Amino acid sequence: MADIAALSLFYFQRLFTRLVKKPVREYIKLRRLAHAVVSLENGNNHIVDIAVEYGFGSRETFSRAFKETYGLSPSEYRNKPVGLNNFDKPNLLLNYVMVDEGVPLITEGIVLEYNRKTLDNPVCFLGVEDLWRFKPGKMLGERPGVSEPAAIWDRFYKVLDDIVCIPYGRRVGVSYQGSARKGYSTYFVGAEVEPAVLDRADHHFTSWVLPSREYIVCRYEAENFDRLMASFGKMMKFTRYWLKEHGLRAEEFFPEIYYNNLPEADHAYMEMWIPFKERENND
Repeated sequence: MADIAALSLFYFQRLFTRLVKKPVREYIKLRRLAHAVVSLENGNNHIVDIAVEYGFGSRETFSRAFKETYGLSPSEYRNKPVGLNNFDKPNLLLNYVMVDEGVPLITEGIVLEYNRKTLDNPVCFLGVEDLWRFKPGKMLGERPGVSEPAAIWDRFYKVLDDIVCIPYGRRVGVSYQGSARKGYSTYFVGAEVEPAVLDRADHHFTSWVLPSREYIVCRYEAENFDRLMASFGKMMKFTRYWLKEHGLRAEEFFPEIYYNNLPEADHAYMEMWIPFKERENND
């Protein structure tokens, strides 16, 4: 690879690590594991065959790397699938691209657009919440392992039929500090409901309200939901970069609003409604 890039081995490895945030060998291992996860989900191949297909010399080597990365073995994952975060293939060009408000950016089959909007009336949601371990300094797509928010989404869908939600209403996944202890964040998943529903809601459910105020609304579109979710880490990373370059800082909570349950939709899209404030000069 250094020869293809016309760089010395020493300089190539230093540059690669600086740009991708992982050494070359570690990056290759994590991307092979990301592809292997799909094979474990979708096929009936023997684990040893998957190991060889993705460049691991033996089942033992593959199993050890898988467990070190995700905290469970390939056989445990196949027998009882859980949501996993993989290390994304980075789009380094996004570090050097900037768009103005209201101007769409198209990259890797994803459309991103940022606008300021004022929410006049609060939006109510009813659902479930739990704590998840938060690792500062690492974005989604940079921290492989078991996805704790995915487990909370699973809990939500198991009780969704018991929620009197607005037909074809929005869904929300939102991370905020709340009463979470140090090192953790609260994550809430819910369905949009009429305000009156909150007053008579079952005590097993938790409510969350998107307050009326001004937001930066980050809209993401893709041809299908799987493609949308596969690029979510990159979208989050670019959004952080976009806010910084526009002199803004997100605060308090980070709601993901989903609309793709509409039956007439021919594509998948979601929005992040980010409360913000202007950055100080030394912020």
